[in-house]
Formats: sequence, structure tokens, C-alpha cells
Amino acid sequence: VQLQAFGGGLVQTGGSLRLSCTASRSSFDYYHMGWFRQAPGKQREWVAAISRGANTNYADSVKGRFTISRDNAVDTVYLQMNSLKPEDTAVYYCNTVTWPSHSPTRKYWGQGTLVTVSS
Repeated sequence: VQLQAFGGGLVQTGGSLRLSCTASRSSFDYYHMGWFRQAPGKQREWVAAISRGANTNYADSVKGRFTISRDNAVDTVYLQMNSLKPEDTAVYYCNTVTWPSHSPTRKYWGQGTLVTVSS
């Protein structure tokens, strides 16, 4: 499956964005999905994950602010980001993941989508 993330942009502190990640194959509903991010000069980190059964988990840094969801009818996973902070600035990526460990399973990450939060 090929994945493409989009929806990033520039937003002020406290603002919101919704990211989308579309899959190229109709077997999307089989996969557990995750969002990751990489800030400048830092390692990529896991942000949120949703199982094929729609169970969700979040990193502590985004819990209560971000919501992951999926729509299998359109082969898309979303990340609703509210109350954004400057430290959320990063390139965001989606990937298929293992469950419940949330480890990424695909080596190719794609271009990701840049989120910039201004203070």
C-alpha cells in the first residue's frame, strides 16, 4: 500500500489543523495506522495510532489535543490537531503500524506534510 499525507500548513498557537492520509489500496481496512512526526534536528517520533478495529492510542504530548480517526470507505486516516503549540511544528507522516506496539511497518515514509505553529 502507498500512503500520502497532506493537510499541513502554517497556523498560530492555539489553532487547529486536520491532516489526512490516503492509501492506494482497497485493503486499507486491514491495516493498523499511525501518525508520526519529525521536528527539525530531532528523531522521528510516534504521535497516534488507530487499530483496524478503531481502537486509539496517543503519545502523552498530544493526548487530549489530537484525535486520530479513519474512514475505511475512502481509505483515509485523519489526525485532527487542536490547541496547537509551537513544539508541534514538524513534518507529519503516516505509516502502517503494528498493534499494540505502534512500530512502523513500511520502510518508505513518503514526503510527509509540514505543520508549522507560530508563537
